[in-house]
Amino acid sequence: MNPFTLLFLAALALGLALRLWLLQRHRRHVELNRNQVPAAFRERITPAQHQKAAAYTLSKTGLHRLELVWQTVPLLLLTLGGGIGLLDAFWSGLLASPLPAGVALVLSVFLLLAVVELPFSIWRTFVLEARFGFNRTTPLRFVQDLMLQSLLLAALGTPLLWAILWLMQEAGQFWWLAAWLVWIGFTLTVTWLYPTLIAPLFNRFTPLQEGELKNRVQLLLERCGFTSSGIFVMDGSKRSGHGNAYFTGFGKRKRIVFFDTLIDTLEQEEMEAVLAHELGHFRHRHVGKQLALSALLVLVGMAVLGWLSGESWFYRGLGVHRESGALALLLFLLAVPVFTQFLNPLVTLLSRRFEFQADEFACRQTGAEPLISALVKLYRENASTLTPDPLYSAFHDSHPPAPVRVAHLSSID
Repeated sequence: MNPFTLLFLAALALGLALRLWLLQRHRRHVELNRNQVPAAFRERITPAQHQKAAAYTLSKTGLHRLELVWQTVPLLLLTLGGGIGLLDAFWSGLLASPLPAGVALVLSVFLLLAVVELPFSIWRTFVLEARFGFNRTTPLRFVQDLMLQSLLLAALGTPLLWAILWLMQEAGQFWWLAAWLVWIGFTLTVTWLYPTLIAPLFNRFTPLQEGELKNRVQLLLERCGFTSSGIFVMDGSKRSGHGNAYFTGFGKRKRIVFFDTLIDTLEQEEMEAVLAHELGHFRHRHVGKQLALSALLVLVGMAVLGWLSGESWFYRGLGVHRESGALALLLFLLAVPVFTQFLNPLVTLLSRRFEFQADEFACRQTGAEPLISALVKLYRENASTLTPDPLYSAFHDSHPPAPVRVAHLSSID
């Protein structure tokens, strides 16, 4: 057997076993602590609310466990099972030119993977989320969103894919560097366009009404030296009962966005604290740092792909017996997550550091108590578990666990 095949299977099996083990630890930890609210939250979270969060977590992780196992099936069928080879032969026979055939191959594989994932998305939305009172979307809106997302991905992704495959075919040995520059340009363009052209396709954004909340927000923005194209309320409630806030875009197109569900849940001083946290990310340049890190990782990935695309063992190790740019790109995109999943703790560690920095910034602006109060309300309203397993959380969660985060905020104040 090809050594790379053995390495791929070993990484796939080890990763699956690790994730299932962490899930089981997490489920057991939540179950063991479901009847007792952590001491720091007992005055704000009732036992019934805590038990609802535990039940919600157990339901989500139960579905995720099935999803993890199921996801390995199409991956193995497409690679070692010969599925990609069959699709490649089909498109090569149907389309005479290698470039459109390659684009069709990559798009068709990811369409198949999306179809395989669809039943889990339907169950998650209309059964699991509905059971706990969070789903507010309708089957019609779900289908409309799915179609719009597909069209948008096709409209944006097809030109990018076409450009990269053309560069692989025509740009010589260092095609990967040119492809990286194309990716950078694409990413910055989409980020710039997202607030005003892409996001409004899915939601309605209305300017925040005049009043005390808007005055608070504007004073906070002035203190922080943050300028934006506006403060908007998004109709998130038409799809979900979960609440959030964020800012998006860059340059003059930056927007501050509150979910309408968040405004309905929090008091004004709590809203101000949540916004101060988001502004902390801006002040510490977290978005720019994440973009820079992502660009660096993509550059490394492109260089590795440039090397692998000329190695026959790479193709054969993943069940393909013909070499082409499209096949190399496709196999790389499918195989990379199998190996990089073990780096998740490093990613979450960096993300948590950013969250602590943003929390500290918010405390300097509004004090700790409003942010603590806002977070506890969000934990309660979103049925977020207060007792995640520490190892599971370190591997998966981009935000610190609730007790750790609240204790850190309390120590600042």
